[in-house]
Amino acid sequence: MAMTLCASSFGPILFLDDLRDGQTHLAALFLCQTGQAPAPVTVGDTRVTPQLLAQFDGHDLFRARFSVPADRPSSYDWQGTRHDLAGLGGDVTLAYVSCNGEEHGDLDRDPAERNAMWGRLAERLTAQPVSLLLHGGDQIYADEVTQGHPLSQDWPERIPRDPSQADLADLRAHLRARFLQRYMANYSDPRVAHVMARVPSLMQWDDHDICDGWGSLKRSRTYSPVGQTLFQTAREMALLFQHATVDGDLPPRFADTLGFHLGWHVALPGLQLIAPDLRGERTRREIMSARAWQWVETLSRQPSPGRTLVLSSVPMLGPRLSLLELVMVLIPSMQKYEDDLRDQWQSRAHRDSWIHMLSLMLRIGTPKDQQVTVLSGEIHLATRGEMTLNTGTTLHQLVSAGVAHRPPPRAWARFLGTLAGWGDAPLPGHPIRIRPLPGQKHRYTDQRSVVLVSRSGADWQAQWLLEQDGLTPALPL
Repeated sequence: MAMTLCASSFGPILFLDDLRDGQTHLAALFLCQTGQAPAPVTVGDTRVTPQLLAQFDGHDLFRARFSVPADRPSSYDWQGTRHDLAGLGGDVTLAYVSCNGEEHGDLDRDPAERNAMWGRLAERLTAQPVSLLLHGGDQIYADEVTQGHPLSQDWPERIPRDPSQADLADLRAHLRARFLQRYMANYSDPRVAHVMARVPSLMQWDDHDICDGWGSLKRSRTYSPVGQTLFQTAREMALLFQHATVDGDLPPRFADTLGFHLGWHVALPGLQLIAPDLRGERTRREIMSARAWQWVETLSRQPSPGRTLVLSSVPMLGPRLSLLELVMVLIPSMQKYEDDLRDQWQSRAHRDSWIHMLSLMLRIGTPKDQQVTVLSGEIHLATRGEMTLNTGTTLHQLVSAGVAHRPPPRAWARFLGTLAGWGDAPLPGHPIRIRPLPGQKHRYTDQRSVVLVSRSGADWQAQWLLEQDGLTPALPL
């Protein structure tokens, strides 16, 4: 049956597949109603016809793969609109966002309020072209996708022990539809779509892309038939909508072509990005599997002159949350928050892993021609951290508050600031310090934000685009 052209339910949404041979390899996603197909993408004299990637009840997902020169600005056209791309050569700016939603009622929020920071970022593209958009986790909030189905309605408190295969298949169909609803709502908003059609995205998932606390919940939940159906569906949808791919077709930037973990690595002259998967193989005792750790170990030993940006979906430099965790465990009414604290590197359950990861940051930053910076989010507050490296230089951590998630009460920000004042030094001789943003008084800023990391010549700097206070002064890195 002949397809008719669609204006698309969303698209183009642009993703970086890989950087190689001087080319930026890109993938553009389009979602159409069933029976329709998107128009070709035009790059110079080349027309690329989007190919069917996945099907849903009432919608089809298409992908167009194409490449442009990596070292200079370029463009592509779709349906008569030119989309300019900043390129990755010379002076560059990267944007980092996190927490694109909220746990409850996210689909019912006023889009103008919810996506206000996306609008701010869209406005900045004119004055400050952005080469890459880094998403640090919780691209969607899937906490409510389990509702409305008898197998998962009471997740994770109560689940059936031995559901039939037919019921699990019905649950999977229910979850796919609910996940699609959330990705569609995000990508179809004109503010989000404007940015993501012009800036290639690289994404690292976190728990809300699966369900609240995934990996920190009890094994009886995550390894149950319902839990595994939830994870497998969330993973399928993350591959489709966060990486524009499917199993068996992962781009070369992924460390594990089989996708047991979804860590990825991108390198170009003077810059590399490392994004370990901190959720896909997480358990209550381990943040990453042995093979994932080995991959990061190998990268930490490879020479990489210039700047290394490490994405950590939860802050790597932070206050002594283990003290708070101990108090909460002792208070029955607070035990429901145990998984939230267990999500953190600073949890008592993960201290050895935390020390291990910090030691790898020291290794990356030890050569005189290498610098390392950590990008993080997840806590819905903006802040920054510092740790002195062996060379006397500073490991900076830049933390973005939610791009859509509203900040917690100011009292919580002040409490965390007080807790951070006690300091911590999991690596002897390398104390961690939490600092206020440039131009801010307190350690934690309770405003939605986007982090902008820029290179001018050989110098790097960071700024926070804050919802109320605007752009902060620059922080030299």
